[in-house]
Amino acid sequence: MPQEKAKDHRLKAVPKFVQNDSDAMNGMDDVCPICFGTGMEIVPGKGARTCSCRKLNSQKGQFESVRLPKRYDGFHFGNYKAQNPTQTAALKSAMAFTTEYPAVDRGLLLMGSVGVGKTHLAVSILKGLTERGFSCLFYEFGSLLKEIQDSYNPSTRSSELSVLAPVFTADVLVLDELGASKPTDWVRDTMTHIINSRYNEKKFTVFTTNYLDERPNEREETLEDRVGVRVRSRLYEMCKTVMIGGDDYRKNFDRRTAAAK
Repeated sequence: MPQEKAKDHRLKAVPKFVQNDSDAMNGMDDVCPICFGTGMEIVPGKGARTCSCRKLNSQKGQFESVRLPKRYDGFHFGNYKAQNPTQTAALKSAMAFTTEYPAVDRGLLLMGSVGVGKTHLAVSILKGLTERGFSCLFYEFGSLLKEIQDSYNPSTRSSELSVLAPVFTADVLVLDELGASKPTDWVRDTMTHIINSRYNEKKFTVFTTNYLDERPNEREETLEDRVGVRVRSRLYEMCKTVMIGGDDYRKNFDRRTAAAK
């Protein structure tokens, strides 16, 4: 019999894994060095577990659904710097709501002048609850009204309802800058509809507002002036009012930036 050729069992080089065509074209290699793109991390002596890269991607997707503006990416409880007792108390209230939810009885109304950290605390609440797996949503109240107006279809109302559906169903909703929009009849009716719907469904809401209950001077409006008696009355029942005082931190922004350089 003719002698068979010896089979070549030498190891061949494994082709580099590419995630998409653009990676192949650009020679990019974005594969996770821990799981090599499999999504599973091998732990010696213990087995396999979900790789941290998948957890980060999942968390990123969660935060995208919350609709947080990129401006607030760096906001969290850890870098909220309380400057006075009211801000310290507000930080404690916000953290308590985040850790105790859903075993809470009311939402929060963060009330104070501009630049005292109301939005910082509200965003920190949403981030904390999102990390715990709850569905959350952020809207500046004026932007929400604009979306509703832009989507309104007088014949079907279907577009309007598609905007409002997540507002009604989110476990926790932040409505930032309540009262900032001109208080027309339509604005007040829409505001009442949103607030009453969440109230009836026992959904919790965190509001921020620059308007106070006490009139600072004859020229200033109160929150009740801006949202109406009925809505302000409902907010007393829905939310714990947290007063935050202090100076506008934005006034010292240039000074802080220069010091950091």
